Amino acid sequence: MRASEINLLQFIRRAPQFVIPIYQRHYSWGKVQWEQLWEDVLYAGQNEAIDTHFIGPIVYIANNVAMVARPEALSVIDGQQRLATSTLFIAALAQYFKEHELDELVDGFSARKLRNFYLVNPEEEGSDRYYKLILSPDDKDTLLALLGHGLMPQNAISLLQNGFRFFKEKIQQHSENLESICRGLAKLSIVEVALDRAHDKPQLIFESMNSTGLDLSQADLIRNYILMDLEQNEQKRIYKRYWRPMEEAFGSEAYVTHFDPFMRHYLTVKIGDIPNKGDVYTTFKRYVQNAHSEGLTIQDLAADIHRYATYYRAIALGAVEDINLKRAFNDLHKLNVGVAYPFLLKVYHDYEQKKC
Repeated sequence: MRASEINLLQFIRRAPQFVIPIYQRHYSWGKVQWEQLWEDVLYAGQNEAIDTHFIGPIVYIANNVAMVARPEALSVIDGQQRLATSTLFIAALAQYFKEHELDELVDGFSARKLRNFYLVNPEEEGSDRYYKLILSPDDKDTLLALLGHGLMPQNAISLLQNGFRFFKEKIQQHSENLESICRGLAKLSIVEVALDRAHDKPQLIFESMNSTGLDLSQADLIRNYILMDLEQNEQKRIYKRYWRPMEEAFGSEAYVTHFDPFMRHYLTVKIGDIPNKGDVYTTFKRYVQNAHSEGLTIQDLAADIHRYATYYRAIALGAVEDINLKRAFNDLHKLNVGVAYPFLLKVYHDYEQKKC
């Protein structure tokens, strides 16, 4: 592992591309975080005594630790929120320069340079290499549409759209401070942390940076734990075959509210003990380590979680075709008997296996 402080714009410009792995959570920053970044940029730009303003780390996995000079895309495991938000900011600024046909007010700040230095790789072709930042599948098309690639998808991610609109409006409202905005952006710095998959332990470092559980849900941590250490092709295969169908089956709202309790009930079934709500991820890791010692593979584990998630959806969300079962589960749901879910998951498993 190597860490170094670097100017944010230099970091983005020198990097060939940033890719957010499929196991990462979706873009989730909102107005509070947008406001903070905006205020930081404006304050730094208007204050000549400030040479640099630190906004946090960006951690990525590399095949070696030659830092950002290496030619491959960087797989970002921490910092995607600030990286994506900075991209929205830069894209909004580039659009303002273009729409108002502005000359280069500050060195490096023109519509063409902002786009070609920080948003795209102008000598590359195709979205897979042309754009500097490739978000996870649900977010990717929305961001690319904001950057001018194709039409906005029907299932566009509103947070990305709203973030882009936020910065456009702020720039318009503070157009008299355009030079300060440019200077403020130019002062932003990060710490880049390059991890070598062969020698470092990306999962352990990721956990240490999210150890309080406040930033990521138990579901986020579990998904990352399952997929992070796999090779990229295997990540995609496991995610597309088991995890993504499960997310889609829950639906975005239900996934957020139900997956953590589902995993708690799932682990109760598997280990015979009820984990504390805040210890689901820690308990899950112990379960996986024991399961590995008994020959359980990651694919086996992902398939089993997917299977039991189907049972849980039937019990807790009424996602079952049998009308009698639907009525029975609905009655149980009204009684608020969540404590019985582990038992019901066992019974439903036997039902699916034709054992009862």
